[in-house]
Amino acid sequence: MDLSFTKDELAFRDEVREFIRRALPVDIRDKIIDGRHPSKEDMVRWTRILAERGWGVPHWPVEHGGTGWSSIKQYIFTEEMSQAPAPAPLAFGVNMAGPVIYTFGSDEQKNHFLPRIVTLQDWWCQGFSEPDAGSDLASLKTRAVRDGEHYVVNGQKTWTTLAQYADWMFCLVRTDPEAKKKQLGISLLLIDMKSPGIAVRPIQTIDGGHDINEVFFDNVRVMVERRVGEENRGWEYAKFLLSNERVSLASIGASKERIRRIKNLAARQTDGGERLIDQADFRQRVAAVEIQLKALEITQLRVLASDNKRWAGTQDPASSILKLKGSEIQQATSELLMDIVGPYAQPYHSEEELEHRDKPSTTPSWAAPIAPSYFNMRKVSIYGGSTEIQKNIIAKAILEL
Repeated sequence: MDLSFTKDELAFRDEVREFIRRALPVDIRDKIIDGRHPSKEDMVRWTRILAERGWGVPHWPVEHGGTGWSSIKQYIFTEEMSQAPAPAPLAFGVNMAGPVIYTFGSDEQKNHFLPRIVTLQDWWCQGFSEPDAGSDLASLKTRAVRDGEHYVVNGQKTWTTLAQYADWMFCLVRTDPEAKKKQLGISLLLIDMKSPGIAVRPIQTIDGGHDINEVFFDNVRVMVERRVGEENRGWEYAKFLLSNERVSLASIGASKERIRRIKNLAARQTDGGERLIDQADFRQRVAAVEIQLKALEITQLRVLASDNKRWAGTQDPASSILKLKGSEIQQATSELLMDIVGPYAQPYHSEEELEHRDKPSTTPSWAAPIAPSYFNMRKVSIYGGSTEIQKNIIAKAILEL
């Protein structure tokens, strides 16, 4: 199997690089380089720049705004975006809600929601995890009871990323509590986050940020026409959706960019009068991560090159390999950055706090986000399906154990 890019693919890569160089606003790029989160306004601005170019949802079918690119060109585009670095599109809309709607949704749902996802006119969040149903998602208890042309939803979701911004949620609910298997009797609803009876409460994470939330449903009425696909088949749709999420969570391009940053910073920091980048132990650790990342990249290219139709419309178990190893590499790079930042990791002050300090901070500006990012990276081995879940999928679906 030849994994080299063709001349056409290399020319396409150059085209993407040049577009990003010209079109990506400098202030947004600088935020990403410094490890800071782009704002909602930044995300909307960049998403609409991509949409105007016709590149907002390159992996979607052409009839819904996609580009018709091959899987390899889609991969190149994603990698160049990550390494620029540019903000990734809002995954909850582009990689999750959108594909499940155009694959399983009604014509009305496609016509209404898909164009609004392309331009980020609607901000989406994911309503899957609950206090007692995270990795064991099939144990979810949020109920949806049919009442004429509506469902009445009661329950709670947690770890709901960016729900404070969301206009809509794609939400798993239990519609048949008497189903013989817990994976059955679950439906997927599209819920307007402005509906009466919805309460969003912030959860502050260990890095001091507010990305995640609790969401409560108190007799929330959702039109039946907002159900995706058939009633009680939501588990099938969720598996399809999670497969898309896990592939994107490999984050190969982002890890490449982080390794470049590690080398750059290690060349500026000294330990005992010697640059970190010149220390054998540190160089060996960087090299080990680079080798693992290259192996992961080749694995992803092999999956793309194989164009295996066996898993069409279902969860390709290879996505679990990509997610599992990608998570480990992201955490390893964050640990290397912590070694570089050393004592500058403390104290940490938010941008807002620094603006109102009486005395200038002695911490270099590049150092401030590193410790929060390290702590935040602990979660990547949990969301999208925990490490243990991914290993179970690999053992069952690939190794047939």
